[in-house]
Amino acid sequence: MKVVGINGSSRADGNTFILINKVFEELKKEGIGTEMIQLFDKNISPCTGCGSCSCESCIVNTDDFKGIFDKMVEADGIILGSPVYSADVSARMKALLERAGYIVAMNPNLLRHKVGASVAAVRRGGGMAAVDAMNHFFLNKEIFVIGSTYWNMVYGKDIGEVLNDAEGMQNMKNLGQNMSYLLKKLYLND
Repeated sequence: MKVVGINGSSRADGNTFILINKVFEELKKEGIGTEMIQLFDKNISPCTGCGSCSCESCIVNTDDFKGIFDKMVEADGIILGSPVYSADVSARMKALLERAGYIVAMNPNLLRHKVGASVAAVRRGGGMAAVDAMNHFFLNKEIFVIGSTYWNMVYGKDIGEVLNDAEGMQNMKNLGQNMSYLLKKLYLND
């Protein structure tokens, strides 16, 4: 089993990276492989709405989207993480979700029955909107959404500040445990 974590932050190794890694810690304890993809240095163009994605891919091949999307398709689980920018996900995350969403809408079984979790690093407000945007992608693509003991967001502005939100970090740990549980139920009981 493998889970790919996609960090939509514009900062490498920042708070969103810390959150995804906290979830990864729990997955690794259960022998589940993980891979982090950070979007800070990736070029992901927005969806053009051309409708040419019926071939399980995107016609635009001049950016980094295809490699990331292929890893989403290959994975058993997906963690989407974003900081909150203007009460929503980052622009790179939004572009990724738009393009992936369009491809999966044209090819409905590509992500069906995978396990998904979303996390957000929040300074003050907008966390629910960001988590909802990522969860809506999962729900609309037949991905099982994992929850935890509270909303999947952790507070902190400066890099590392999320570690001071004990409740939020405990929620990330529990999220990883819940994701491990469902992955094992789905993939070890076939």
